[in-house]
Amino acid sequence: MVALNEDLMARARQVIPGGVSSPVRAFGAVGGTPVFIQSASGATVRDVAGREYLDLVCSWGPALLGHAHPAVVEAVQQQAARGLSFGAPTEAEVVLADLIRGRVPAAEKVRFVSTGTEATMTAVRLARGATGRDVIVKFAGCYHGHSDALLAAAGSGVATQGLPGSAGVTAAATADTIVLEYNDVDALRAVFAEQGSRVAAVITEAAPANMGVVPPQDGFNAAIRQVTRDAGALMILDEVLTGFRVGPAGWWGLEAGVDAPAWTPDLFAFGKVVGGGMPLAALAGRADVMDLLAPLGPVYQAGTLSGNPLATAAGIATLSLADEHVYRHVDKASLTLQAAVDDALVAAGVPHVVQRAGSLFSVFFRDGAVRDYRDAKDQDTIAFGRFFHAMLDQGVALPPSAFEAWFLSAAHDDAVLERIIAALPQAARAAAAGSR
Repeated sequence: MVALNEDLMARARQVIPGGVSSPVRAFGAVGGTPVFIQSASGATVRDVAGREYLDLVCSWGPALLGHAHPAVVEAVQQQAARGLSFGAPTEAEVVLADLIRGRVPAAEKVRFVSTGTEATMTAVRLARGATGRDVIVKFAGCYHGHSDALLAAAGSGVATQGLPGSAGVTAAATADTIVLEYNDVDALRAVFAEQGSRVAAVITEAAPANMGVVPPQDGFNAAIRQVTRDAGALMILDEVLTGFRVGPAGWWGLEAGVDAPAWTPDLFAFGKVVGGGMPLAALAGRADVMDLLAPLGPVYQAGTLSGNPLATAAGIATLSLADEHVYRHVDKASLTLQAAVDDALVAAGVPHVVQRAGSLFSVFFRDGAVRDYRDAKDQDTIAFGRFFHAMLDQGVALPPSAFEAWFLSAAHDDAVLERIIAALPQAARAAAAGSR
């Protein structure tokens, strides 16, 4: 059983760098051999060896309805029979854009792309084009895809010019990126007091989930909106993970409200759920800013597969089915599992904190709350690795990193939760073995 995964990984390493198409899949953070998935249905995935796992990855978010939901599969199959790609506009793009705007009225216009990286990269380019300024402010621990300007690591002090966070990213590419600690309003205001006239935009995850789940402190997103507005800069809200996942209007809808929002960004980046598991993302926001994109304006963006008909079909089906009942179910299931994880780790004497943003949550193996990336890194990742493998051995697949969110779906019913919860005590004891 294990040998099949190991054999396939050995083959993969011969033809794919590291054997994977995205780094976290390599199990580098937890050790061991990655599980190669062959099929999935509902709350379950099946590997090439035929073993089933209860899935808490959900394709890193898109499977809100559960894997291979019949209505989504049917929509994709029907479209596939009509054609896979046209390189031309389709009615489905208009329908999906209308669905997005119906949920997020501040998304006045929508441009479809294929990945979250494209959405955030285009948002930054658009902000620079709209303002005529160069500097972008981001926060340490917030991941906005792998475009050069946003792969900047945090420096010391209140703010530093970003240093490249990857080989191949030049210092010049990040020279206009300033990195601040997340949830630090004073640092944000200090940067704007010093060089606000040079800042094109602040980009932030609506509720960060790429350093583990670190929700914004009360008023933090509103403060970003205020300082950017006062300085004539834009606010870019990255909802690639949270958009349509934590609620009908994403985190913005939960925190700011939809009908009379307390604050509203200029631009949104959506991904994951918006494509229902297919490669699709979107940039959306104020009409006057969005209309600066080509062909109307001078900011260029293009893509042969942007708005792909298979992806838009999956997105329409997913958003059409993701009603209030789905969100209530996922929220309830998430709270149930959070409480069970906490109970198991407490019983085993493992230092930890469970943090949530809507239905998203993660477990930090440390004492005390996590408010920024420095806190997130100060945890026992080795203990998480033991916890992860103990769960995997019992047929429960967690995200293979301590710095990721856990995801549930509408297919995670009481029976599934009972099986996951039954695995927690043994995993907690494994985490406790050798804990600092």
